[in-house]
Amino acid sequence: MNRHSFETYKTVSKLPYAIVLDNVRSANNIGSVFRTSDAFLVDKVILCGISCTPPNTDIHKTALGSEDAVEWHYQADCFEAVKQLKEQGYLVYAIEQVEGSISLENFSIDATQKYAFVFGNEVKGVAQNVVDICTGSIEIPQFGTKHSLNISVSMGVVIWDIFKKMQYGF
Repeated sequence: MNRHSFETYKTVSKLPYAIVLDNVRSANNIGSVFRTSDAFLVDKVILCGISCTPPNTDIHKTALGSEDAVEWHYQADCFEAVKQLKEQGYLVYAIEQVEGSISLENFSIDATQKYAFVFGNEVKGVAQNVVDICTGSIEIPQFGTKHSLNISVSMGVVIWDIFKKMQYGF
């Protein structure tokens, strides 16, 4: 299936994007984020606030070991994490439904840039002070009766779209 071993995965060149989780409550959602990050060569995951960290049995249930492959670190304050990423040259986008957000299908990638994508709490979303400091916001278009997706689903949709645009130019 053309999979990397754990040892070779650590040495494989990753795509220049990071995932930031702002107070994500569910360890299962966090595990799913690790698993998707592994699948699409995310450079790192930053866990903030109440987001739990590995080692954790519930993270491992959905991550299936990817929490040991994907680089991650914990930072208590998401605002500070975003501020530091911007200082490191990242363009940081909140994944949130806010005024002035860019619809995901209209979001363009510059392959020479580093990106970070902030995903928020399952109920409250990305904190407003974090949204305010971000480069911008991206919204996933939705057409049903609900106007939100589970954070792990949102992350999968966004990262697949970004991966596609970076790898294939569309």
